[in-house]
Amino acid sequence: MHRPLAVPSLKEPTLKADPSAQLKLLDVQELDARADQLRHQRTHLPELAEIAELKQQRAALDDRVRDARILVDDLTVEQTKVDADVEQVKARRTRDRDRMDQGLITNPKDLERMQQELVSLERRITTLEDEELEVMERLEAAQMEFDRATSELAETDARLAALASARDQKLAALDEELASVAAERVPTAEGLPADLVALYDRLREQKGGVGAAALRARACGGCRLTVDNAEIAVIRAAADDEVIRCEECQRILVRTPESGL
Repeated sequence: MHRPLAVPSLKEPTLKADPSAQLKLLDVQELDARADQLRHQRTHLPELAEIAELKQQRAALDDRVRDARILVDDLTVEQTKVDADVEQVKARRTRDRDRMDQGLITNPKDLERMQQELVSLERRITTLEDEELEVMERLEAAQMEFDRATSELAETDARLAALASARDQKLAALDEELASVAAERVPTAEGLPADLVALYDRLREQKGGVGAAALRARACGGCRLTVDNAEIAVIRAAADDEVIRCEECQRILVRTPESGL
């Protein structure tokens, strides 16, 4: 049998960096973590969620106000027409009564016909006044709905304005703090080896923002797992300038006086 070919190791070459540079990297990590927290806060302000929800409610309120206004306008036109019809029929009734009272109708048949017409006009007036009352009630209800929706819309706009003001204030404060962290990071990261920074940046992107962590009390500050005794022995034996990686999470593991080695 032929012995299988050995597979070359894919393990990354060991980096070297002065212990002070490695400790300095922890300071950079702390600043980067702070900046990440600030950016997260910036996109998760409670005002943002409430503003988004209120904007949806406002769109629905806007539709309510529009529909209520259309209904009020239509019923106003309808009431004007019914009022005019009532007045027109009443005017005709008054005219016919005046003619009869003044004795202007002398022909018995014409008089009988006019009396019948007056009865018909009374019925018509009653019908129209019932319609007029119904339209008035519908108009009153529509006006109340319009006023209620308009009031709710005004309250929503006022709340949105207050939330926008609070959001802008918080964003300004967060942006100011972010600028301060960025300014502090520049001198902190200055002088760090390029290959160490490149590895750190790559790990930060892969590991949820944490590329380097301290070894404290024999535990990795990145994955929070305790390093086993065998690995502790390897770390203890490593040169001070050797860049250690956590066996579990592969983050840069920086030795500190509290490492417990």
